[in-house]
Amino acid sequence: MTVESSMYEEVKPETMSMRALGEVAVPVHEQLCIFGTGDLGRSLGLRLLQSGYRVVYGSRRPNSCGPLPEGAQVMSHAAAARSASLIFICVHREHYGFLQTMAPHLDGKVLVDLSNNLKKGVYPEANAAYLQSLVPGAAVVKGLNTLSAWALQNGLLAGKQVYLCGNSAEAKQAVAEMATKLGLTVLDRGSLSSARELEDFPLRLFQEWRLPLRVALGLIAFFFFYLLIRDVIYEAVEKGNDISFRIMISLANKVFPIVSLIMLSLCYLPGVIAAFLQLYRGTKYRRFPDWLDRWMLCRKQMGLVALGLAFLHAIYTFIIPIRYAVRHKLISRVVDEMKNNKTTPFFFDNTEAWGTDSFLVLGILGFFLYVLLGLTSLPSVGGTLSWREFSFIQSKLGHLTLFICTSHGYIYGWNKFLRPSTYKWYTPPGYMLCLIVPSVVLVLKFLLLLPCVDRTLTRIRQGWERTQPGKELIMTKATNL
Repeated sequence: MTVESSMYEEVKPETMSMRALGEVAVPVHEQLCIFGTGDLGRSLGLRLLQSGYRVVYGSRRPNSCGPLPEGAQVMSHAAAARSASLIFICVHREHYGFLQTMAPHLDGKVLVDLSNNLKKGVYPEANAAYLQSLVPGAAVVKGLNTLSAWALQNGLLAGKQVYLCGNSAEAKQAVAEMATKLGLTVLDRGSLSSARELEDFPLRLFQEWRLPLRVALGLIAFFFFYLLIRDVIYEAVEKGNDISFRIMISLANKVFPIVSLIMLSLCYLPGVIAAFLQLYRGTKYRRFPDWLDRWMLCRKQMGLVALGLAFLHAIYTFIIPIRYAVRHKLISRVVDEMKNNKTTPFFFDNTEAWGTDSFLVLGILGFFLYVLLGLTSLPSVGGTLSWREFSFIQSKLGHLTLFICTSHGYIYGWNKFLRPSTYKWYTPPGYMLCLIVPSVVLVLKFLLLLPCVDRTLTRIRQGWERTQPGKELIMTKATNL
């Protein structure tokens, strides 16, 4: 019987021990062993100690292995292996040779292989399979290799998924119980033959970022060539002016805010579509389509890409006054007035002043809220917020940010929509196109906020289901029977 199971046994009166009221029984915690005193081994040991385990390290140089977490012991590999039944292998595959010489000490032990490779296909077999061949008397489990030392140190493990595979069900169960105590969600991937797949998981480059980056790059390419035709090529063909120098800053400073606003609206469009699907179906228990699920899972990445483009827009805007073309134009105007001894009449337009100030204020507020949303999406910040606080910032302030940024775009072109000169070669300017998606999102969100709609949607999300006519007839017949 283990110590943990004995703690839950019913205490019989005749075996009850008498203690003073101030004394507390100290439970004896299970001891775990870690081979390897690098960053991963130290971070894992720290996390295990915080979870109540006793930790012993096995090292080639027990007396000079560097700083270890407070409360952990360090000894030779053989002594450490004898003191624990579950051993974490936190060393590279190149250093597995010493494990073969220790095979007699590892018989009957559970070895958890956390190693990864730098590239795919470096070795003919998986690291865990190679480890099993070195110590056939041990039960090797591949797992926890998707955890980083940084995540272990900062405790960002709650709800994080980890994968396990191994040939021994008992060994996997022991590792799964330990991982659950660390706050991890464990998924069993079967036998040790799946170890190669698990070792390839950390090598996937930006797996969750691929769709947002593809969408962003596609939009950037489209609007770049669209504005290149409207602004640069149109000017060269119709007026004979070479303004190709504007490609580097002026054109880019139009593309970045356009794509940023569209990407921000794409963060909130799937939530609106999901709400209307729930209203149409009358239940929350039916799965969304796969494309909508995938879209909703990458909303955070889309928002961070939008924030990055907004940062570029702000930086490009700040450097506009120091550009050569701007300074040359200003100096040329001053020199021309001095030569001709004339002054350009300038009348103060109150409407233009209001429009310019409103445009700038909305841009500053929108960028501030942009940064706030980006900061709260970071795990180190979002983990300190309650669910209600996080939901308020990401939903309420998120839609407010979208509204302010969209208003920023409308005010930019408020007096240009009806000008014929705006539509070069009968094409609308880029800022008009970028306002379509956010405007649709805001209108749909407004419809969802109507009391009659919001009341029904809230009931559905609380578990209420609208009974279909056919189902109601079947239920009636079943009740009569």
